Amino acid sequence: MATTVDKIKDVEAEMAKTQKNKATSFHLGQLKAKLAKLKRELLTPSSSGGGAGVGFDVARTGVASVGFIGFPSVGKSTLMSRLTGQHSEAAAYEFTTLTTVPGQVVYNGAKIQMLDLPGIIQGAKDGKGRGRQVIAVAKTCHLIFIVLDVNKPLTDKRVIETELEGFGIRINKSPPNIKITKKDKGGISITSTVALSHIDNEEIKAVMNEYRMANCDIAIRCDATIDDLIDVIEAKSRSYIPVIYALNKIDAISIEELDLLYRIPNACPISSEHGWNVDELMEQMWEKLTLKRVYTKPKGRLPDYSAPVVLRSNACSVEDFCNAIHKTIVEQFRIAIVYGRSVKHQPQRVGLSHMLEDEDIITIIKKQIRGLVECARGLLKNGLLNPVDARDRRRRGHMCLHQADQASPKTGKHTPRYACWPLPQPPAAPVKTASTWRSRPSTASYDECVM
Repeated sequence: MATTVDKIKDVEAEMAKTQKNKATSFHLGQLKAKLAKLKRELLTPSSSGGGAGVGFDVARTGVASVGFIGFPSVGKSTLMSRLTGQHSEAAAYEFTTLTTVPGQVVYNGAKIQMLDLPGIIQGAKDGKGRGRQVIAVAKTCHLIFIVLDVNKPLTDKRVIETELEGFGIRINKSPPNIKITKKDKGGISITSTVALSHIDNEEIKAVMNEYRMANCDIAIRCDATIDDLIDVIEAKSRSYIPVIYALNKIDAISIEELDLLYRIPNACPISSEHGWNVDELMEQMWEKLTLKRVYTKPKGRLPDYSAPVVLRSNACSVEDFCNAIHKTIVEQFRIAIVYGRSVKHQPQRVGLSHMLEDEDIITIIKKQIRGLVECARGLLKNGLLNPVDARDRRRRGHMCLHQADQASPKTGKHTPRYACWPLPQPPAAPVKTASTWRSRPSTASYDECVM
């Protein structure tokens, strides 16, 4: 029985010997869709009777994570120790690092986790050298450092890109602007707002037939390829991650060769052993992560620039800011006063849906509980409380008001504000003492107590 790897090789061989023209576009579309399905089966094999293996993933800390990918002995562990101070075993032989080594670096007030992953080899996406486990950890990172040797950067770069692309990682790309809507009947309807130069309707229909999607509406708003269409269908197994190429060991090349390395897009020549150009690498990392710092300003005080709240670009609203501090702040939220580039006026009152920008300053105003003095005034005005009773019950009444405003742990609803205030009692018999006597207040309904 042919394995999944053998089926993939057969499909790739058939695609290689098939000429591309209008007559074969439908057949090529079916082959590409079939190849994508076989690769998905290879990446997520069915569970067997064996026990679970040891993985490389670690507990995540900080606001973002950066993974180091590369061939053995290219300087990943040395770069890790240089950036974080965390000891990672480095030696002159290959495969020194056998598991994930976590570390943390603080840059611009943001705590960023660094993951030194074991080296991979060619064929890692097919499972060689435990490459699947290594790339699976890199797939969950927010940024990837591909560490390359400057003596052979382009050769290793193409191999690693092929391995990551085969595992479903799209390097320095954004999701294609294609929307697929399923329907009950009506066949396949294709609309496009731009001219399609890489794909035609026959190829699109062939891919949809391979995925058993005979009734759907397809809206294409970019000059997409057949691979982009497959990525949209296989969206659950695709990750779009930014990548920086760290070209290590520049201390072994000349200035002329260094000038050529700067022409590689998204590349940063460094020397992890001597610490050369590491600052530029960190600046590029900050730009790729697109993090946003928000400073807090207590009411009546200066802003606190020492400890910003760092948010991600896809979750940077005022509500996300409140949840980053504590989830109960949203329940007590009234308004927010914001200074910075995200508002037109300085300052400006905003709500929970307002989107914050980098280095904004924010003050959160909570809902205020009605004061005890105002409540006591209303009771005195209606003749329901004596002045002496007000002094005696002040502390107990304040405690009851505070407890009444809290949300119920079962229903989540707030109880009435004055529910715990001592209710008026019917008139009682006068209590006589040696010096004086005092009677209880007259009867009245509870509704008259509430202002």
